[in-house]
Amino acid sequence: MNKNDIIAKVAQAADLSQADAKRALEAVLGAITDALASGQEIRLVNFGTFLVAKRKASEGRNPRTGEKIKIAA
Repeated sequence: MNKNDIIAKVAQAADLSQADAKRALEAVLGAITDALASGQEIRLVNFGTFLVAKRKASEGRNPRTGEKIKIAA
């Protein structure tokens, strides 16, 4: 399912136009993105919890060349 599929489902379920459903979905996604960018955790009961994970720097390999690369924190 992609974004357009979700917009169509929301429009049908909420009896909205596709344009209104798109604006609503983009507003929700924007609010989630802004909250995560500011370091907040998002908890949607019966759906999931979203947070930005911080990882240490590590070393990986380029899958095409096998060359070692440094992956930033």
